[in-house]
Amino acid sequence: MLLWVSLLVLAPISGQFATSSKSVISVHPPWTVAFPGEKVKLVCSGSHFKRPEMSTPYRWYYRGKQISETSSNTYEVHDSGEYRCQAPDSIKSSSVSLLFSQATLILQAPLYVFEGDSVVLRCRAKAGVALTNVILYKNDRLLAFLSNTSDFHIHQADLKDNGAYKCSGFKKDSSSVVSNRVKIQVQELFPPPVMKASSFQPIEGELVTLTCETQLPSQKSDVRLQFCFFKDGQTLQSGWSSSPEFQINTIWREDSGSYWCQAQAVTSLVWKQSQTSKIYVQRGVAKVQIHTRPALEFVIPGQELVLICSVDGVPGLVRISWYKTSNKESMKIKIQNSLEAEFKISMVKNSDAGEYYCEANNGGLSFLSKPVTINVKVPVSPPGLTLSPPGDRALEGDMVTLHCEAQRGSLPIQYQFFREDVFLKEIEVTSLRTSSFSFSLTAEHSGNYYCTADNGLGAQRSRAVHLSVIVPVSHPVLTLSPPGPWAVEGDLMTLHCVAQKGSPPIQYRFYHGDVTLGSSSVPSGGGASFSFSVTSELSGNYHCTADNGFGSHKSEAISLSVTVPVSRPVLTIRTPRAQPVVGDIVELHCEAQRGSPPILYQFYHEDVILGSSSTPSGGSSLSLFLTEEHSGKYACVVSNGWGSQRSDTVSLSVRVPVSHAVLTLRAPRAQTVEGDMVELHCEARRGSPPIWYQFYHEDVTLGSSSAPSGGGASFNLSLTAEHSGNYFCKANNDLGAQHSEVVTFNVLVPVSRPVLTLRAPRSQAMVGDMVELHCEVQRGSPPILYQFYHENVTLESSSAPYGGGASFNLSLTTQHSGNYSCEANNGLGAQHSEAVTLSITGLTGSRSGPVATGVTGGLLSLLGLAAAALLLYYWLPRKAGGKSNSDPSRRPSSSDSQEPTYHNVPTWIELQPVYSNVNPEGEDVVYTEVRSIQKGNKHAAASTPGLLKNSDSSVIYSQVRVASTPASRPQLLASSAPHR
Repeated sequence: MLLWVSLLVLAPISGQFATSSKSVISVHPPWTVAFPGEKVKLVCSGSHFKRPEMSTPYRWYYRGKQISETSSNTYEVHDSGEYRCQAPDSIKSSSVSLLFSQATLILQAPLYVFEGDSVVLRCRAKAGVALTNVILYKNDRLLAFLSNTSDFHIHQADLKDNGAYKCSGFKKDSSSVVSNRVKIQVQELFPPPVMKASSFQPIEGELVTLTCETQLPSQKSDVRLQFCFFKDGQTLQSGWSSSPEFQINTIWREDSGSYWCQAQAVTSLVWKQSQTSKIYVQRGVAKVQIHTRPALEFVIPGQELVLICSVDGVPGLVRISWYKTSNKESMKIKIQNSLEAEFKISMVKNSDAGEYYCEANNGGLSFLSKPVTINVKVPVSPPGLTLSPPGDRALEGDMVTLHCEAQRGSLPIQYQFFREDVFLKEIEVTSLRTSSFSFSLTAEHSGNYYCTADNGLGAQRSRAVHLSVIVPVSHPVLTLSPPGPWAVEGDLMTLHCVAQKGSPPIQYRFYHGDVTLGSSSVPSGGGASFSFSVTSELSGNYHCTADNGFGSHKSEAISLSVTVPVSRPVLTIRTPRAQPVVGDIVELHCEAQRGSPPILYQFYHEDVILGSSSTPSGGSSLSLFLTEEHSGKYACVVSNGWGSQRSDTVSLSVRVPVSHAVLTLRAPRAQTVEGDMVELHCEARRGSPPIWYQFYHEDVTLGSSSAPSGGGASFNLSLTAEHSGNYFCKANNDLGAQHSEVVTFNVLVPVSRPVLTLRAPRSQAMVGDMVELHCEVQRGSPPILYQFYHENVTLESSSAPYGGGASFNLSLTTQHSGNYSCEANNGLGAQHSEAVTLSITGLTGSRSGPVATGVTGGLLSLLGLAAAALLLYYWLPRKAGGKSNSDPSRRPSSSDSQEPTYHNVPTWIELQPVYSNVNPEGEDVVYTEVRSIQKGNKHAAASTPGLLKNSDSSVIYSQVRVASTPASRPQLLASSAPHR
């Protein structure tokens, strides 16, 4: 069996230098399921015939890919998946599946289970989890309670233990947990043996060897077996033995029968029996044999050789004759009374080589032996090693042939080939003295080669021949440092290019697109690097090439995207006009000239964010519908994840059209008086400066003023009577004018010096005449209070609420002679008239003079007018369909004589009667009020000049309303004055 295993290990396999057995991978501890973080070691075992000088590493594979090479046969793992290994001088192992489970409960079982194994099934809970009532199941049926221990033992595994196992338990909260399922398949420890015999039909007297052949699996190569042979149910000789062979040195007819063998594992007592085989021993015949001394297959020249001819089964006296086939000459020796004869060659020569046989002759029969070949072997001379094709350099992939030849030496010759003392190939030649060994070159084949020749008489070694294998470069691999497809402008990037294979020196070149960046020559292998500072233009694809003179190869392209931090943005305000106005729509446009998208734009007004947007390119805009509050400073901020930048501040002044103006009059007193200085103040509450203000009086421009920085404007006015009326102002800042509301005010004019006029019916006043005292000012704001005086004694007071003059009627007596005057007052200061002297003649009616006569006539005329007024007052309302008082036919003609009027003129001037003020042509006279003056109480009347309360009616008072003409301001004042 060991011989069979040796042949299996050493048997050549298609094209390899030496063949390997299959590697075996095992797990320590022996579980295929574990918790994460636990140590699990893989152990790799290979051929037991590994040469100690070989330094090939152990290779480890995970999910089909090689993950490591180690000099040790152990490897620690931590990840779930399938693992394989390859030991030196062996092929890859079968895969082993490991599971690092996150489950609460796991069931652990060995990787392999063979017959007779002692198996432990272990139920384990996660650390920190306590379980009760742990139960083990086989094929979903309860197998055992594991209350006290988590292990279940199978002491001698056999086929009945096949099945699917799992376990379960309960946590403290009474919830149940179930483990993984483990399928156990018990494998045969070894197959039933096969008994073989060197001959199943031996001849009596022959040596027969029995062999009990079986095979252990590679996982159980360390199990020791013992063997026992049987014949017809009886144990042969000593019974069990560690040797799988049993020899029957001399077999006889009675040894015929049924034979079989048993193989048994020493430790587990697993045993298997072979099938029965029949051995038939044949009857013996004469036997002539040649033996040599020493018992060698070849001899060396000069060595002594003895040939012995043994004869068995030939009766009688035997004569031995020797023959050599090379010359067919009989070699006779002396006949002796012995069954053995010797033929001795004292010093062997090359000519002694050949076939020898002996002949036994008992005088009647001759028996020839089988020939024996005597080989005279010449030691080999030192061989010579040559390369084909010749030369000390070759390319990887070329086919090279090593020729080893020994010029001398007996065949067969064993040639062995070595590289740097590592065995490559062994070839035996039996006909030619040369041996060749061809192989395809790889990079590892560089080195010194030699060969040895050996024909059993000592090995001879050739001189070393050096061979350099030139390896064309493989496709290089380009990597970025720091890794990743992104970089920031300004970063320092390094391109590293390396070809895994290739004989140095290697020329590396780096490219951005099709543009060469740089190159580097590496004289002793390894890769090359190229560093550069990143700019935005360097985004794109990069590759490298490697060339060592035997063809250039290009790497795969890698992409690099350069992220550019944003530059400082520029903020632009786009307005529809040079100066934006409230209500306009303006656009804020922010743009960074540089920066990788997307870019976030944010707009600010006085550091208050207005809005934001993210755009891939072209900047960003924000529209505003302008209000007054939008004036101020604007800025924008941009960012793209690599820092932010703020624009310069841009100021925006929003022009505001003026609002309605407000006109305010600022006077020194509540009632303005002629001569006062009044300030007209106009102000628009809203509006962008400069603002132009204009002031108007009855649509006539008074003046204008500018407010360069906003606010209002004023216009000063020194008041005259003409300044009464409507005022307004206008504000304008070129965005539209706005008017104020109209403001009306009256200018109070202090009364001028009044003029006292005496109106009598005749030129000479006489006792009994009715005289009208009329006092009137040419100027003065109503109401005006008039007071009449006789010799500085107040006669009467009268108010002219609408301006004009006031009259007082007096029926003359002698006491009325004297000086008369009047006073006018409208609250702004009183004015006295000039005194007027009235002279009255006696009661007879005779004129004492021109003046008395005039006065008397005037008084009589006044009495006539009063009587006419009374008649009209009572008659007109009662007359149906009559003419109105304004009927022109009722007016006196212009030719009627007028009453004499007395003015405050010097007394020496003779007064003429004047009747012009009585019912003038073109006027309407309306008698609306009759008031009486209480006689004899003049002083009382004078004491209340502002409020007259008269109870007696001796004088008729009339209020005359005259339709004024535009050209007559005195008539306008007189039209509203009450008359007495």
